[in-house]
Amino acid sequence: MSSSVSVAAEWDLLSDRFYRRLTLYSPLPWSAPAPTSTASSSGVGGAVIGRLDLSTHIVAAAPFGGPIAAVRDDSKIVQLHSEPSRRRLLLFSSSGHPIASAPWPPMLPRLHSLAFSSSLSLVGLLSDGSLLRFRLPDLQPSPSSSPVPLLPPASGGVADAVFWGGGVAILTEDNRVVVATDIEAADPHPRDLADPGVGDEEHVLCMAVVEPQFVMSGSPEVLLAVGDRVIAVDEDGVQLLGEELEIGPVQKMAVSPNGKLLAAFAHDGRLLVIPTDFSRIIFEYECDKWDINNNLHLQAYDNYQLISSSLPEAIEACIDAAGHEFDASRQRALLRAATYGLAFCSRFPHERFQEMCKMLRVLNAVRDPGIGMPLTIQQYKLLTAPVLIGRLINANQHLLALRISEYLNLNSEVVIMHWACEKITASPTLPDTVLLEGLLDKLRLCKGISYAAVAAHADNCGRRRLAAMLVDHESQSSKQASFTFVLIPLLLSIDEQEKALSKAIESGDTDLVYLVLFHIWQKVAIEKKAHLDFFGVINARPVARDLFMAYARHSEHEALKDFFLSTGRLQDAAFLLLKESRELEKNPMASKGSPLHGPQVRLIEQAHRLFAETKEHVFESKASEEHAKLLRSQHELEVSTKQAIFVGSSVSDTIKTCIAMGNERAALKVKSEFKVPDKRWYWLKTCALATVGNWDALEKFSKEKRPPGGYKPFVEACIDAGQKTEALKYIPKLPDPRERSEAYARMGMAKEAAEAASQVKDSDELFGRLKTTLAQNSAAASIFDTLRDRLSFQGAY
Repeated sequence: MSSSVSVAAEWDLLSDRFYRRLTLYSPLPWSAPAPTSTASSSGVGGAVIGRLDLSTHIVAAAPFGGPIAAVRDDSKIVQLHSEPSRRRLLLFSSSGHPIASAPWPPMLPRLHSLAFSSSLSLVGLLSDGSLLRFRLPDLQPSPSSSPVPLLPPASGGVADAVFWGGGVAILTEDNRVVVATDIEAADPHPRDLADPGVGDEEHVLCMAVVEPQFVMSGSPEVLLAVGDRVIAVDEDGVQLLGEELEIGPVQKMAVSPNGKLLAAFAHDGRLLVIPTDFSRIIFEYECDKWDINNNLHLQAYDNYQLISSSLPEAIEACIDAAGHEFDASRQRALLRAATYGLAFCSRFPHERFQEMCKMLRVLNAVRDPGIGMPLTIQQYKLLTAPVLIGRLINANQHLLALRISEYLNLNSEVVIMHWACEKITASPTLPDTVLLEGLLDKLRLCKGISYAAVAAHADNCGRRRLAAMLVDHESQSSKQASFTFVLIPLLLSIDEQEKALSKAIESGDTDLVYLVLFHIWQKVAIEKKAHLDFFGVINARPVARDLFMAYARHSEHEALKDFFLSTGRLQDAAFLLLKESRELEKNPMASKGSPLHGPQVRLIEQAHRLFAETKEHVFESKASEEHAKLLRSQHELEVSTKQAIFVGSSVSDTIKTCIAMGNERAALKVKSEFKVPDKRWYWLKTCALATVGNWDALEKFSKEKRPPGGYKPFVEACIDAGQKTEALKYIPKLPDPRERSEAYARMGMAKEAAEAASQVKDSDELFGRLKTTLAQNSAAASIFDTLRDRLSFQGAY
């Protein structure tokens, strides 16, 4: 009974609700008497933790039981005791235990306020409207010591400010409102809201912010208490609120977490709860003996004895009340009452009881003064277990985070990896082998864990050898695609190029292979080393070799040529040289006596020499040699004739062109250089003379000596040129009657063709072909038929 009385005595009636105020930690370490010993008066990083007077400090408390930051307010006169005169930024847990401290940056404008963002980043707003960010837990300015300006210089500075999760609203000295919705961004992009219209004689008593997610426009709405009125300011304009409510001058305002309600403390001592649209007064109370506290928690005990008809509801009430209770002994009492009821209520879900037990064990663990995170059960549900574990590891409470992860069957990889990284940071003098052994003992606790992030952290800390050893111990089970994308850049950063290349090839991802190849190639170029080492690495790996060759064929011909030469693939280098020469040949300037002609010839000559060193490419070697020689001859002809018509043509065409131009001496030189046979020479000269219509020269040429190939080239050249008269000079000289017959037929001379055909044995097939040739000439066809019949009759006898 006495216990019930003591519990009931903690509750006070406020209107129609009962409230109680809990003392979570007492006394706080900073409120204890200052120790006499100088050595014992210094906390973490030199922070003085004896007798911290919060009234002389600017203080910020993080949400969800997070840390507390404080720095001495230099706008107040403070008597210094044993602490140094230079201000320090202090960081405590919610239970008052020191976490870190750092000297306040010098030569800065006066600090106006401190705040924590929703991601637990600490920010300081200076009096000139600039923002200073601090990195946790070491409290160093981040990303640099330079504040980020939010206000223009002409604004006059900060008069008041309100922070919310990710932003800040600033009231300037000249009564303008500026908001920044992302104070953690490199550029917060501050912007002005509408002019609130506050006169020079008026004074803004207080301000509050309705966060953007609770406003239809998506922009924050700032509430200003000016005189006896409250105005709402946003980007679109200004709105007067609650004029008919007559709540009088408001001294303090606070918006509820869901953005729907506003608590306002009026000048006459009234505590008001109203909607943020000021449509009505929901709750009003005269504060005569209550201190205003924004962090009051509502709890109430039901009468658990009246449960005869509502046992499930009574069990639920006991379990729910245990969840809201901070005292462990009362939690146990309430849970025992619930278990008593569970024995008589089979329809109540037992999982609810087990779930609450799990949550309370976690909550009691983090509420311990040594941890100092006094979360309520509602905050825990909003925060979620993974986020709580993340906060624990950021506070270097790795053991508790690991135990909670294991207890809740959560993946403990993030805890172990964070511990490993912190262990490396905190052990700069520990030998790599000793540190590695300690790391592996813990890393092996989590199967399939990837060591890549830990190795990368070791490399960033200058422990490259340790990083390489960690990579060597990478477990087979972690070789996944996502891991490979992390591991390969890490291996490259610690100069393990060959290992990175092997891992990339094993992954089967060509993009990763190219990433490694380009990295090695660029490093070779930067360090001005020979490419032989690189070529040796890729030549031993067919996949890397083929990918490099595919890329180099399009972009790096010189590198590919060097690769072929260094690996003994002379024929491939030669073919590459020929390809380059063809590309030069396509250039229109290459055939006009330009400097491009020389490189083209030299490329072919180099290809010839490379082919000559291989036994399997005799033909290619000879062809390359002849081609280079021909190009040189053609280039000389173009220079001497000033006619860009030779380069790129064949030997035959070159000879014909020379003869057609009357330069038979040049033609004979080409004939001699390239050992053109006489039969082919006669044919080429005949065609050339016929082409230019030099019939006298052609006839003279035919009489020089008996042509090696006979007179057929002369006949065909004349017929092709349409010179029947000239052709008749040479047809009788054809020894073969079949050739004579076909020549006469091509000129339409049927009788002569028939007579010549009659001299051929087995002339039936020839007669048929001739008849087809002269099909349009009916008289010629009749001649052929008559002659064939006569020859057939003679053959019968």
